[in-house]
Amino acid sequence: MATGPLTGIKVLEFAGLGPGPFAGMVLSDLGADVVEIAREGTPPPPATRSDARGRKRIGLNLKTPEAVETCLCLAEKADIVFEGNRPGVMERLGLGPDVMLARNPALVYGRMTGWGQYGPLAHAAGHDINYFALTGLLHAIGPEERPVPPLNLGADYGGGSMFLIAGMLSAVIHARTTGQGQVVDVAMTDCATYLGTLFHDMRGSGVWKDQREVNLLDGGAHFYGNYECADGKFIAIGSIEPQFYALLLEKTGAADKLTDQQMDRSKWPEMRETLREVFRTRTRDEWCEIMEGTDVCFAPVLTLEEAPRHPHQVARKVFVDVGGVRQVAPAPRFSHSPTAVQWAPSDKLWSAEDILSGWA
Repeated sequence: MATGPLTGIKVLEFAGLGPGPFAGMVLSDLGADVVEIAREGTPPPPATRSDARGRKRIGLNLKTPEAVETCLCLAEKADIVFEGNRPGVMERLGLGPDVMLARNPALVYGRMTGWGQYGPLAHAAGHDINYFALTGLLHAIGPEERPVPPLNLGADYGGGSMFLIAGMLSAVIHARTTGQGQVVDVAMTDCATYLGTLFHDMRGSGVWKDQREVNLLDGGAHFYGNYECADGKFIAIGSIEPQFYALLLEKTGAADKLTDQQMDRSKWPEMRETLREVFRTRTRDEWCEIMEGTDVCFAPVLTLEEAPRHPHQVARKVFVDVGGVRQVAPAPRFSHSPTAVQWAPSDKLWSAEDILSGWA
């Protein structure tokens, strides 16, 4: 039984890829009743697909009038509908927002695309790396010689899933206050650009250069970056504040080798090389013994295999067992309405009648 803060919220999710299923997973983990409309004949999700957990799945052929009517009947009862198709696809199916809002004026209709519902690129294909490239932020990430894709976290999940969730839940509050539903147009490029507000501000004020590895937070500063250790593993240092920097010098024993002029950018390359030499003298575990848990602002750079075993992750129960598969636990934590994985990815298909009877 759902216990999270979204218990009672009814969500209709049109099956998609990547950031769409992730958004559905988060809504379910937060307690919402999420029904996924999958293409008829789609294989069931494997147990290892965390983003398929906690859903009720219906298989429909949306090219048939009967299936379209079924979706509209579900939309009449839903609080939220969301989809991640290119602009115009849902309209051609007869399931666009105008049709659904006519059936349910308080409905929140979420639309997530890479480029948005309009604009010169609206109908072009793309992936996270393309959407993120347009923000200016991809250019800022990586070593001096080339930008590096930050996985697909920036646009797909940060600019896509999380802004979709925030936008739809904001619109639900508005609908419950006014009775008026609306369309939420989530363009990953828009939202990922919004995520980068700090860096656009710093660029505008002249404190950020359009070069990599010369700025405060891009590896240019010797006190903010990753360093290789004697065993080939890495550590992360973020000693920005003066008191944390002083502790870094103390813990590394490098006070006599580094200037105390921490913010003298002309000396950053030389001081970065000095720290590289210092950190290569010990293994990652040895540096953990010296600095982990102190105010140096230090952490070991863990692999995906190592992360679930770290004592802090274990203490926080960041990873949980779901149907015999290790998965990431829901976040954030709530004191009065705790979240939980509702159930593991399932091969069960529900009927629309079952859903509608439960949503009456």
